[in-house]
Amino acid sequence: MEYTELKQSITEGAKSIYLLEGDDAYFRMKGEEQIKSAFLEMPELNFTSFDGETLKGSGISALVSAVKNYPFMAEKRVVKVSEFYPTENEYENYLKNLFENFPPSAILIIVNTGAKKGVDLKRKHAVTFVNCGKADPETVSKWVYITLRRAGVNTSTSCSERIAEYCLYNMARVAVEVQKLIDYKQEGTLTREEVDELVFKDADYRIYELTNAAASRNFTKFCEVADELQKKAGDEVFLLNGLFNYFKNLLTVISSGESNAELSKLLKMKEFAVKKSREQAERIGQTRLEEWVGYIYSAISDMKCGRLTPQSALQTVENAIFFGIG
Repeated sequence: MEYTELKQSITEGAKSIYLLEGDDAYFRMKGEEQIKSAFLEMPELNFTSFDGETLKGSGISALVSAVKNYPFMAEKRVVKVSEFYPTENEYENYLKNLFENFPPSAILIIVNTGAKKGVDLKRKHAVTFVNCGKADPETVSKWVYITLRRAGVNTSTSCSERIAEYCLYNMARVAVEVQKLIDYKQEGTLTREEVDELVFKDADYRIYELTNAAASRNFTKFCEVADELQKKAGDEVFLLNGLFNYFKNLLTVISSGESNAELSKLLKMKEFAVKKSREQAERIGQTRLEEWVGYIYSAISDMKCGRLTPQSALQTVENAIFFGIG
């Protein structure tokens, strides 16, 4: 079944084995949550999780034993195994009997990205396959529209499509953006202008991730996002300007004595966006923001004067943010 059909399937009763497989992390995560929410009671006693990569050969017996254990004062025991790709021989020797005589008191959730090869679990007895692959644009847009309507926020089909497009149809991003819009709007009709102003577009979203990585001192994440942005934008100048403008706004928000409403007019931002910027600025701190804005401004100036290459300017900023070296 498709992921979008899982909710209805759950209302009809539990399946023995769910195989949540595909490259969309949001679908895999939410699918698991839905199943556990519907059928799992007292998770501290009736839930067990395994890393499939550690289950090889006779080690699979531990998984089988966990499934066969009776639940404690509950109808179902839930066992999850992630990235589980048994071979045909392993299935025949350790899993076949379990799958063909599955205990009615248990639910097995297999969560796979599909990155590796193994026996075709989709075709095995008692397995309910849930397709967690990347959704097509129409499905994502429809999900946006329905989710907003259920939350009491009306919008047009074109706005829903726009939100999905801005997020590149990545469900993890779409879910975050839709929840943000619901929190902002709460009720009424969401307009195209509000979507354009509130939803992070691809490059903007990555700049936001970049600043979050800096705030959390996650150097690896910062480098990953910076590398991707350079490939898309074409140079380091885009990154430096993006960081400077973003941190400058955060500094303005945290150092100004103005209200969110006044800052909204000053910065030409929605009041909701100002509120979120204030929260992020407070996490970073005014002193650190002043240092970072100074470092970035200096690096951009040196680059424009020819004292630094764009590559050296970006490296100087990275050193200043993560290692205090200006």
